[in-house]
Amino acid sequence: MGQYLIDTNIVSKYLSGLLPVKGELLLDAVVDSIPQLSVITQIELLSWRSGFEGRVGEFVNDSIIFALTPEVVEACIKLRRERKMRTPDAILAATAIVSDLILLTDNEIDFLGVHRLEVINPNKL
Repeated sequence: MGQYLIDTNIVSKYLSGLLPVKGELLLDAVVDSIPQLSVITQIELLSWRSGFEGRVGEFVNDSIIFALTPEVVEACIKLRRERKMRTPDAILAATAIVSDLILLTDNEIDFLGVHRLEVINPNKL
């Protein structure tokens, strides 16, 4: 199994039990081997008022968080210059690229054509 960076939308669906069986199994394996999140995902998750903040907080605390390093910032700037990407998506993509991780998201259309970025949608497994 490769190493994965999990997008906010996938964490939400996973914690809510909304992924299909194959997606759930993939996330179970990813979570068992310590989830990996971008700092942008950490911010988004911990900003929610969802009714299950405790569970989200535990998930984040059990995760490896990738910070905004100079390399991630440089890659993010390059992505934003090359294509029209929202800053959070560019940070997520740059983090995955710099850290050589596969991005798990269901917004794969936002990342189409990003060079060196592998994307998997757990909803489509």
